[in-house]
Amino acid sequence: MKLPSRAELLFSAKSFAAAMLALYLAMSISLPRPFWAMLTAYVVSNPLSGAVRSKALYRVSGTILGSMATVLLVPRLSNAPELLALALALWVGVCLYISLHDRTPRSYVFMLAGYTAALIGFPAVGAPDTVFDVALARVEEITLGIVCATLIHSVVLPQSMAPALLARLDRALDDARRWLRDGLGAGSNAGERRSLAGDITELRVMATHLPFDTSNLRWTGNTINALQDRLALMMPLLAGIEDRLQALRKANADADAASRWQALLQRIVVWNEAGASANGGMAGQLHVEIDTLRPGLTAASNWADLLQVNLACRLHALLRLCTESADLRAALDDSLHGRQPARPRVAGSRPWVLHRDPGMALLSAAAAVIAILACCAFWILTAWPAGSAAAMMAAVFCCFFATQDDPVPGIRLFFNYTLASIPISAVYLLLVMPAVHSFEMLMLAVAPCFLLLGIYVARPATTGAAMAMLFGVAGMLSMQDTGTLDLVSFINSMLAQLAGIAAAAVFTRLLRSVSVDWTARRLLRAGWRELASLAGERRVPSVEAVSVRMVDRIGMLTPRLAMAAARGQENGASLDALHAFGDLRIGLNVAQLRRLAPQLQLQQPALARLLQDLASHFRTGHVLQQRADTGLLRQLDAALAGVCAESASAHAARIDAAAALVGIRRGLFPDAATYPAGAPAQINRTTEAKQ
Repeated sequence: MKLPSRAELLFSAKSFAAAMLALYLAMSISLPRPFWAMLTAYVVSNPLSGAVRSKALYRVSGTILGSMATVLLVPRLSNAPELLALALALWVGVCLYISLHDRTPRSYVFMLAGYTAALIGFPAVGAPDTVFDVALARVEEITLGIVCATLIHSVVLPQSMAPALLARLDRALDDARRWLRDGLGAGSNAGERRSLAGDITELRVMATHLPFDTSNLRWTGNTINALQDRLALMMPLLAGIEDRLQALRKANADADAASRWQALLQRIVVWNEAGASANGGMAGQLHVEIDTLRPGLTAASNWADLLQVNLACRLHALLRLCTESADLRAALDDSLHGRQPARPRVAGSRPWVLHRDPGMALLSAAAAVIAILACCAFWILTAWPAGSAAAMMAAVFCCFFATQDDPVPGIRLFFNYTLASIPISAVYLLLVMPAVHSFEMLMLAVAPCFLLLGIYVARPATTGAAMAMLFGVAGMLSMQDTGTLDLVSFINSMLAQLAGIAAAAVFTRLLRSVSVDWTARRLLRAGWRELASLAGERRVPSVEAVSVRMVDRIGMLTPRLAMAAARGQENGASLDALHAFGDLRIGLNVAQLRRLAPQLQLQQPALARLLQDLASHFRTGHVLQQRADTGLLRQLDAALAGVCAESASAHAARIDAAAALVGIRRGLFPDAATYPAGAPAQINRTTEAKQ
């Protein structure tokens, strides 16, 4: 048996202290269900103080919202139990649907609002005139538990998230640095790409708790978000540079030029390894060298020239991102140590939106509604006294695990450990509680059990099992609140809890569970839909927002691809990863082309047609086995020829547009023949004839 660490002991002791404080205060002011306050203190507790505060705020908001819904629904529908059950089930489903659209801790508000209404509403069906008092008491008990947990975890040896967040941030920067070194040298591997995508996604989720942290890090949220955006943009950039270097080798570019590029790439690696912000003069010199090596853009530019133009643009952007990332990291250190940042602040990130899946949210909501209605039907038809508990548990467990691909294993884990908690609960019920006559005795009686479970709650590998045991025992103790601490009520209550959990598992399995592979392909299809909207929408898209969303999808794909690979499906996993990164690069190039098109007046109609065809391509079923048709390739070549022949007055726009077109061509047609240079008129005529 592994001995508990200091952090685990501390978390368990603080959680127990918070729970006992909440229980004592609730009993002192004669709240009707003091054990709810105790249980809430455990639910809110987290090893990191910032997460406790964040969870506390959202839990209070959700509880108030759910209580208000109950007060509105129950008295009006109490004479029609079927309608009331339907209304409460729909309320849970709607709240769950909304919460699944927000992958930050804010989603807790609507999830709590949903199952709080079930927790209050179903037991109050028999006495609808008391529902306001019950809802008010519920809000008071939950708020008391939250306040106690927040107070203890914030005051007694608070554990800041700063060390964990900074360590993850530095690991992401190291991953980016390693990818840059390998990508500009011998070549990176898929593991480096997935590692960085996973780091960025975890950072974004962790940073949502940052405003509630107890350290000075909470004042640096804008800097951290800006740094995450730079890391997200770095991913497609590095992948694109690697791709262009490979294409240049195949295109048999001039040997001297290849040698000069290689030497320049090595200097960039050395500059970045030494600290990108340490030598601003070196960065300026590298920019000049890139411009010197970049070939001029003319109507006669060949494929190797265009690849070098694209490479130069990407290297300029990479230098800027490295410099800005290093400056932001230095500014973060300065802020944490109370110093004025040595360099001007880089602009903060814009508001970002992570990937959403309305279809899966709808399925999750439907599973919750049907599971609740099934429990209610059994309750009404059999007049089972404890039937309300089954409906409550179905609501809670359908909501708890709704974010997982397959929630059933998690629900089954809770079912098994709730079952395992029955002997402990029975001992407390039959032997311990009858002998307890004071709060001090109660505290001493439950301390061994709850302190031990608290240690296992602190361990990620056993958190779920320990929470299930803790909920089972604490749920039984709450029977003392209602004066039903007897064997018959105990058996009825436990059976109802297990029935509700089982119903949640069954209907989730039937309606909601999906495989890892299915989710991975759904994420890819979501990326294709976004590419279609990028190319077809009137509004010019934000490169940063597209990058954040696409990287977020890659971060979500990463653990699923690892699971698929573990099951011996490496080929499928590699294929998905390849498409994910390729689509990310195409998306950013399309966004760039949309921005540049208005500046290239002569080519504007041709670029508009190309963007529409790109939108159609991604909208009409771009599947894994199907690549773009050759008509689109001819359009791309025609657009490239037109941009190369465009008036030199729009020099910067021409170069960037040509780079974007080369990027799209490489993304869609990696194995196509080289671009036929020098005959733009012929290409245009051929394209028009095909149209």
